[in-house]
Amino acid sequence: MASYVLNKAAVTRARRLIDARQYVLDSDWGAVQPDAAAGNAYLRTHSWQEYADWHLGLTEGANEETKARHAFVYGDFRRIHRSGLIACLYRAAEWRHRDVMRAAYDLLEHLDDVSAKAG
Repeated sequence: MASYVLNKAAVTRARRLIDARQYVLDSDWGAVQPDAAAGNAYLRTHSWQEYADWHLGLTEGANEETKARHAFVYGDFRRIHRSGLIACLYRAAEWRHRDVMRAAYDLLEHLDDVSAKAG
């Protein structure tokens, strides 16, 4: 099984998106999760660092500028999705990636707090 480190830059970006109310509260993650084509399209106009900022985990040992390096995507390259955070939380918990799991949980709590106040 792959080993991951927490991508702290992605956590920071996710918090900024939440604070800016750039989120989707109700979505079917299976339908909106970026596929390979969406990732390729994003990379045509953005840097690898910008791509990385959409992933809570970085695969240890994978080459830096490869898709294999990036794991636990939480948004659609425009907005954060609550369902994406739940998917990250679930997968990280299932595979015992505790740092990613905690970050996804904290982001989910922050999203719920901010969206409740936004009413």
